[in-house]
Amino acid sequence: ARAQKVCIGPSFNGRLGASLALPLEMVVPQRPRSSPILAAAVLGVVAYVVGPAAFALLGGRSARSSGLRQGTARWATETKTADTTTSDGEEFEFQAEVGRVMDIIVNSLYSNKDVFLRELVSNAADACDKKRFLALTESDAPPEPMKLRISTDKEARTLTIEDNGVGMLKEELQENLGSIARSGTANFVKELGTGQADVSLIGQFGVGFYSAFLVANKLEVYSKSFKAPEGERKAWRWMSTGHSYTLSDPGDVDFFGEQSGTRIVLHLKEEAQEYLDSGKLSDLLKKYSEFITFPIELWNEKVQYDQVPDESAPPPKEGEKQKMKSVPRSVYEWEVMNKMKPIWLRNPEVVNESEYTEFYKTTFKAFDEPLTTTHFKVEGQIEFRALLFIPSTMPFELTRDMFSPEGKAMRLYVKRVFINDKFDDLVPRWLTFTRGVIDSEDLPLNVGREILQKSRTLKIIRK
Repeated sequence: ARAQKVCIGPSFNGRLGASLALPLEMVVPQRPRSSPILAAAVLGVVAYVVGPAAFALLGGRSARSSGLRQGTARWATETKTADTTTSDGEEFEFQAEVGRVMDIIVNSLYSNKDVFLRELVSNAADACDKKRFLALTESDAPPEPMKLRISTDKEARTLTIEDNGVGMLKEELQENLGSIARSGTANFVKELGTGQADVSLIGQFGVGFYSAFLVANKLEVYSKSFKAPEGERKAWRWMSTGHSYTLSDPGDVDFFGEQSGTRIVLHLKEEAQEYLDSGKLSDLLKKYSEFITFPIELWNEKVQYDQVPDESAPPPKEGEKQKMKSVPRSVYEWEVMNKMKPIWLRNPEVVNESEYTEFYKTTFKAFDEPLTTTHFKVEGQIEFRALLFIPSTMPFELTRDMFSPEGKAMRLYVKRVFINDKFDDLVPRWLTFTRGVIDSEDLPLNVGREILQKSRTLKIIRK
């Protein structure tokens, strides 16, 4: 019988990942009338002997001792041990799906890059929630007052977001930031690849952290975990430029929280320097994260005026005081961005008219008072809360066109995080002039906005 070959190995993205090539006569003797049972037994023995070598090749390990060839294709695999060790720490490859998400995010252009701040702030607020829960259920010590702090460094071109939430252990940094475990990831990657995904919903796929690469070419994460024993808590540093990541011991790191916390440092791209402006950050925080439970503090520049003697003025006469002048002086201080409370979460019976009016004017930038208000909660098949206002005067955006899309102001929130206010079917077209807030946790936001508009849950809310 002529020599034939048996190839064992998977195909990855159309490329041969690894292969084993053995002459067939070395594996199964070519007999004209071999028994099926005997052939099956021989093939079973071959699989038992050759199988481990094949899997060794697939895992990227050396197979020199077995004399087998390793394929040239290489792909990112999630590992629990360091791929290489450098002077900066242990270097790891991203999990395959993370690598695909990163490649699409870094090499694609999105019109709305602002969502990165919403996602990172929401993650920080979740960390504070987790710490509060752990402190109540597993710790004897009460948690310290929790908050978020955001600051910029224009010279270093960095944006820093820090919280004193639950923090992460070294293993959690690798597991949470080096892999994606959410089921929606595959759909998100597929839709991004075809250009159909709505990047504003990126966080609903469990990949919100990676949206930071929309504006940054390097990320540093410093974290100290609340889960570690109190005397053994130490900080770990996670750093990535988008292709791989390193884990290292940064030594002593000063967090503003005494118990635990996480600090994310974004090294901004050249075209993303607008996010160094405190005014820009203030607008984004008030738009997306105004109703986050925990205080969000922004390191902001304030102008104060000091009274100093006016040297250019003539000398004062006897009995008169020296003429003074005002001199501006820049002062930096922490300013709370989310002072407004989500009153729609409160019982309508305990909210008074003045609170409704203040909320209406602040949230919708209105100068009139609401003609009437309705505040209710729906429970049952789905659950959501709503607070709706009828303006007493025509909204400015509708003065020229009663049905202008710019006049829509029905704001959709999920867990107090703003999502969108331009849904077509949330309210009938003839009610475009209404203003309101809808907050639900039952919406399937792991799909694009176009699909969400057709969802059954949104139709129930519309009714």
